[in-house]
Amino acid sequence: MAVITRSWLPVVCLLLIMVSNSLSFYLPGIAPIDYSRGDQLEVKAVKMTSIKTQLPYEYYTLPFCKPTNLHFKPENLGEVLRGDRIVNTPYEVQMNMNKKCTVLCGPFDVTDEIVKRFIFRIEKEYYIHMIIDNLPAATKLYLMQSGETQYEHGFRLGGILDDQKVIVNNHLKMVLKYHTYDKFYFVIISAISYDINSVNVDGKSCSLKTEKPPGQEMKTGYTTKLMFTYEVEWQPSDVVWASRWDTYLAMSDVQIHWFSIINSVVIVLFLSGVIAMIMIRTLRSDIARYNKEDDYEEAIEETGWKLVHGDVFRPPQRPWLLTAFVGSGVQIFCMGLVTLVFAMLGMLSPASRGSLIQAIILVYVFMGVFAGYHAGRLYKTLKGLNWKKSTVVTAGLYPGFVSAICFFLNFFIWGKHSSGAVPFTTMIALLCLWMGISLPLVFLGYYFGYRKQPYEHPVRTNQIPRQVPEHMWYMNFIPSFLLSGILPFGAVFIELFFILSAIWENQFYYLFGFLFLVFVILAICVSQISIVVTYLNLVSEDYHWWWRSFFMSSSCSFYVFLYAVFYFVTKLKIVDFIPALLYFGYTVIMVFTFWLLTGTIGFYSTYFFIRHIYSAVKID
Repeated sequence: MAVITRSWLPVVCLLLIMVSNSLSFYLPGIAPIDYSRGDQLEVKAVKMTSIKTQLPYEYYTLPFCKPTNLHFKPENLGEVLRGDRIVNTPYEVQMNMNKKCTVLCGPFDVTDEIVKRFIFRIEKEYYIHMIIDNLPAATKLYLMQSGETQYEHGFRLGGILDDQKVIVNNHLKMVLKYHTYDKFYFVIISAISYDINSVNVDGKSCSLKTEKPPGQEMKTGYTTKLMFTYEVEWQPSDVVWASRWDTYLAMSDVQIHWFSIINSVVIVLFLSGVIAMIMIRTLRSDIARYNKEDDYEEAIEETGWKLVHGDVFRPPQRPWLLTAFVGSGVQIFCMGLVTLVFAMLGMLSPASRGSLIQAIILVYVFMGVFAGYHAGRLYKTLKGLNWKKSTVVTAGLYPGFVSAICFFLNFFIWGKHSSGAVPFTTMIALLCLWMGISLPLVFLGYYFGYRKQPYEHPVRTNQIPRQVPEHMWYMNFIPSFLLSGILPFGAVFIELFFILSAIWENQFYYLFGFLFLVFVILAICVSQISIVVTYLNLVSEDYHWWWRSFFMSSSCSFYVFLYAVFYFVTKLKIVDFIPALLYFGYTVIMVFTFWLLTGTIGFYSTYFFIRHIYSAVKID
């Protein structure tokens, strides 16, 4: 045991170093911009979002003040899929120069249709998102109970007073902080907050009045004149440029996150170690008895996994479908591993907007060659003949499933005129990536994998299949399926909560070091659970392990789906049909991805385990 502990010590130290380094966000290619006093800072609008509808909208879908010339920033693939539509605004902000209450535009008349649009989005709690110097806008909040200060992403479009009066926040107060070094100014935090007091207009200037009702009321059936004002306040700060993202990334209770992750890792490692020790001791005693010629007959009577040596490598039904699942899982595994490594190195940090989604898509496309190779070699091992059909299924299974669901959901998003709808040109680009790069790479990998020698099996397969005896009820498919997924799900459910919060509650996810560690723990748990369940089935003389190993190891995806339903009911405020449809549509994609990933890990672990144990005994 001491030898095992020492051998794992360098690995553990390396993981801890990577986890600690994952908290830093230096992104190669991005450098601080030097500003002098009076330099112009461009304020850009990103979108409007709501956790109630999950439908983002462009900033100018409401009649906000527009500049003379609109300039939309060219978005990358990730930004387009996120629904970002970055555009310039008429706000004038100069470096380290305060600005008192200033009229941005108005007053101007607003039609009842526009008023209804304002009221709807305010009732759905929409937030406006802006950026200055690539830093997102945030609203400063004071927690009365704890006395702490937190920042809320974006700022509210408006609010409802006395459960009946709808108010639009027409005054914006920008509180910007800077750090000085060598007479240059660096923007470190752009905290944009709203001030919902009414304003008095005097020419092009304004003054705040606190004795009137806050904000500007939006009411149909009346002539509504809308006006927008803003002010700018600069404050010095000791925070350096390299740490300017810490304010945004510390919005959740990180301490609870740390303790939860460490607790989960310790429990899972302990249970995995116990399972591994049990399996090693049991298998060693079995193999020792089998290799002892004098006790050969007695050994056969005691245990039964050697009795099925002539059938254990019999090809399963529908090998083309199994290899397609496994090949897709290999592609997802390679994509996840490469993406996590780059994210841990800080190359996919929040500072590079949309880079994570774009990296996931591009890496997945180029990992098609590994999917084809492993699927092709496995298909030949299973004595498959129609390799072209299997190649097409492998290349189109996962992308086709995801594309069908997203295309279906996109119709509903289009119907709501949301910026989250994928443009037709982006669809064409994604189709070109699939048909022009991923599909040929899968065919190329499948060609070389099918030409390579199949995996060698240590025993021969009998011509006549052996009859499988009846076994205990808990060894049936459904009980085994439900029990197998509990431990792997216990390794990921804490991290799953933070991932779902980042996706559906517009939060930043940045602890990629922890995510990589959980990924490793998940792979270990899935592998050992699949091996244990398969071993128990072989002892019961049930040699149909090919599909069972895949389903048993992927059973934790069932609990992931149940947790997603629990999260929807308890945490989210979604009440409309289309947002609920979007949530469960994307959840099905996430669960199917997780199913393929864990099923592939468990399948390969079980396959190599069975080859190893049957090569260690003498077969007469």
